[in-house]
Amino acid sequence: MDAQEFRKDFLENVKAEAAATGEGSCAAFVDSMAQYLIEAEVLPDFTPSFYTSTTSTRKIYRVDGYVLDEFDYTMNLIVADYDGLEERTMGKVVSSTNFRRLTVFVDQALNSKLYKEIEMSTPCADLVDLLRLEKERIRKYRLLVFTDAYVSDTLKTLENLDIDGVPAECQIWDIDRVFRVCCSDLGRQNIEIDFREYIQEGIPCLEASSAATAEYNSYLCIIPGRVLADIYDKYGSQLLEGNVRSFLSTKVAVNKKIRETILKCPSMFFAYNNGVSATAMDVRLEHTPNGTYIVSAKDFQIINGGQTTASLSNTRHKDKADLQGIYVQMKLTEIDESDMDRSTELVRNISRSSNSQNKVTDADFFSTHPFHIRMEQHSRRIFAPAEAGAQYETKWFYERAKGQFLQAQMRLTPAKKRQFLLQNPKSKVITKTDLAKVRNTWNEMPHFVSKGAQTNFMKFAELIDEAWTTNDAQFSERYFTETVALVILFKHLEGLIPKQDWYEQGYRANIVTYSLALLHQLIRMQFKNMELDLQSIWLRQSVPEIVTKVLEQIAEQVFYKITDPNRPTINVTQWCKRDGCWKSVQEIEITLPAAFGNVLIGKAEAKAAEKAAKKDQEMLSEVDAQVKVLEYTATQWKKLSEFAMQRRMVSPDENTALKYACQIPSKMPSGYQSQKLLALLDRAMSEGFKF
Repeated sequence: MDAQEFRKDFLENVKAEAAATGEGSCAAFVDSMAQYLIEAEVLPDFTPSFYTSTTSTRKIYRVDGYVLDEFDYTMNLIVADYDGLEERTMGKVVSSTNFRRLTVFVDQALNSKLYKEIEMSTPCADLVDLLRLEKERIRKYRLLVFTDAYVSDTLKTLENLDIDGVPAECQIWDIDRVFRVCCSDLGRQNIEIDFREYIQEGIPCLEASSAATAEYNSYLCIIPGRVLADIYDKYGSQLLEGNVRSFLSTKVAVNKKIRETILKCPSMFFAYNNGVSATAMDVRLEHTPNGTYIVSAKDFQIINGGQTTASLSNTRHKDKADLQGIYVQMKLTEIDESDMDRSTELVRNISRSSNSQNKVTDADFFSTHPFHIRMEQHSRRIFAPAEAGAQYETKWFYERAKGQFLQAQMRLTPAKKRQFLLQNPKSKVITKTDLAKVRNTWNEMPHFVSKGAQTNFMKFAELIDEAWTTNDAQFSERYFTETVALVILFKHLEGLIPKQDWYEQGYRANIVTYSLALLHQLIRMQFKNMELDLQSIWLRQSVPEIVTKVLEQIAEQVFYKITDPNRPTINVTQWCKRDGCWKSVQEIEITLPAAFGNVLIGKAEAKAAEKAAKKDQEMLSEVDAQVKVLEYTATQWKKLSEFAMQRRMVSPDENTALKYACQIPSKMPSGYQSQKLLALLDRAMSEGFKF
């Protein structure tokens, strides 16, 4: 697939989504663009909020969506430039017009009576309320134009703007740019830093030459606190995307201590603080009579020390702290970029092994969690039943990593691509955030789902990590097919809501998650020892009529409840993020019809099926482990045995398994022993072992 094919498919999918939801092609275009950028970690989430009007002086203003990144208090505002009909090019005049519409909107929100004039309980009213409420805390605006036009070469660099004294970064996202990000090896936009923009000679460093290998080089640096804060101010949370956790605010004890040190004894900061660990590729050095300096770094990421970095910036802005005299120690690891898979793995291992100021669990590395991998394996193996009228079976494609679906098509011939898309239609792609969303909804946590894709995902990761440790066999084929059934439910309700008379073009995402969570609770309360037959939905690949009717009824009541004029929080979007909102929705009284029992299954029957699925998964996991063990030779296992024995890291069971592995192929480790071997290999590699 090339950029032209991607563009064609993208626009066709937009039209199909618009037809399915009835919300218009422009809204579908904006939503599609936003979902790609969420997966690429450009945006933390997205809330549609279309509004357009004119000022008293006939200036047109408009906004199509937004998201406040609470990590660094960047307000992302989105405006659409969508035609959908013809190929065209966006030049400076059109781009300036679009950005001006956003700046005028912000001005109207902050400095006019728009907050009084705009209809209450609408997404844009929430946005206006948020802009006014967070005015003093917003440190940067990011203005994004989503367009289906081709962007002129004259717009390669955009000048930043100023909104009421707050810097505003301008970005244009066309379909080609989305394609480039999706196809990048790193799966995100590179951050390339010229340190001389911030400090004249660059960052002084010492080369740790004795620690250098073919895979990496290491440098020990002293970086001024103001420089670290300046870089963070420019790049925000993108700078920390390799970090395993978010800045938890100054309420967290460690961050309070960092803040106190900055304000009360800045001269001791270097001594008290653990410093920063970072990775980069293509580090450029300059050797001078005064020493060695790092002048630039490609794909610079802070993987440990996110609290330190954000605290420096936050304290400077919030407390007007003078960062002069504050210095931070930094260990910078330059990664060889020739093997991107190996590079990505090495960055992950460095992150895992770095000293942490806050506890880091395996959940923080969820993108490479074995749960994630297993879901991918299920999705590639399991065919969904053919839908009514279809002559072929399809698969639900699970994206373990961003861009997998697109990259799977990259090297296919046109004929092979058609075959691939018949078997894996775009409409049946499930992202990791989709999975987290539907599962947390069904677990009756709609307030967490409403907090945004990233927050909800990390909550889900914590729950899964704990459950996986307890018993990973529960994540069987049945778990996957039931997850698909929940996705079908979700998509079905998303399509139903815009067609309802009571719907007022807003809060669809909140209505969906709250409605399905409430449905689950109603079943639990009114049909004891019964649960929704998700396997039936999987087999049908559709939602039964009785479920549709009930969901329509529930959704209407949910809408009126979350937009109730007497709600404690005026901002509906913010209200939906609170536990109190979920408690109020639980008060809705709806009696499920007796006929609803026809789409339920007894919990005992479901448990029996689940138990059988666990057994099957255990057998499958053991077979998979044996296959992986056989990928290595007896000589390689002998090498591991020597390494592990020297470090006394071998349990009796592992010792027995190693004896068999060292005799491959004359003797074979069992499935259970193979699992032990792979666990030992993983531990050894984390301690530096290599075959």
